[in-house]
Amino acid sequence: MNTTPSKTTTPSTTTPPAGTTDPAEGSADAVTEEATAQDSLVKDPAPKDTTGTPSDAADSGTAPDDLAGQSDDDDDDDDALEPDPFDEARHGVGAGAAAVVSAALGVVALTGAWTGRVAAERETLIGQIQTSGGGSAAQQISEIYGDAWHTTALVNGVFAVLALLVGVFVLVRPAFGAPSERPQPTWVRAVALAGVALGVLGVLISAGMYFDLFVSLPTAGVPAGG
Repeated sequence: MNTTPSKTTTPSTTTPPAGTTDPAEGSADAVTEEATAQDSLVKDPAPKDTTGTPSDAADSGTAPDDLAGQSDDDDDDDDALEPDPFDEARHGVGAGAAAVVSAALGVVALTGAWTGRVAAERETLIGQIQTSGGGSAAQQISEIYGDAWHTTALVNGVFAVLALLVGVFVLVRPAFGAPSERPQPTWVRAVALAGVALGVLGVLISAGMYFDLFVSLPTAGVPAGG
């Protein structure tokens, strides 16, 4: 009979060789990595390889506004460069009016004015009064006709000088004072030049009338001796 207690054997736990992993530990690590990847996807839904960034999206959103602002500035610059029709209409109004006045005065100097006729009639009346008490024929011609003729020439000459002065002022005005951005309109210079020409012609004609260069005063015939 064997009285030696029998030895119980326990399952031997063997250590895996170096360089190998435990299958249980490998499965646990895989589960942990998968959970970590899912959490990262939940926290960062945007893919990493996208070329656009939030700042780029913001820049692209503000780009149309910048383009719209630039287009508005360009429109304002174009409006500033384009001439205002109202400014164009107002430009040269005063010079044009003065040119028309000059031409009108020149026409009056050549055709005569009612002021000249009134002044001539006044001189005629004065001559009649002075010669009513008696006087020679030559004196009556000079007092009644000659003075009225010379007065008409003097009044027409005054109108001619005014036409000449106003026309010359319109022509030489751009050379004095503040320089203008736009040249004087052509029609203003043309009308002013016409006024100057009429003024010069009126001055010459009035001077010839006043000094009896064109026609002389009539003379009384010598009465026949008896």
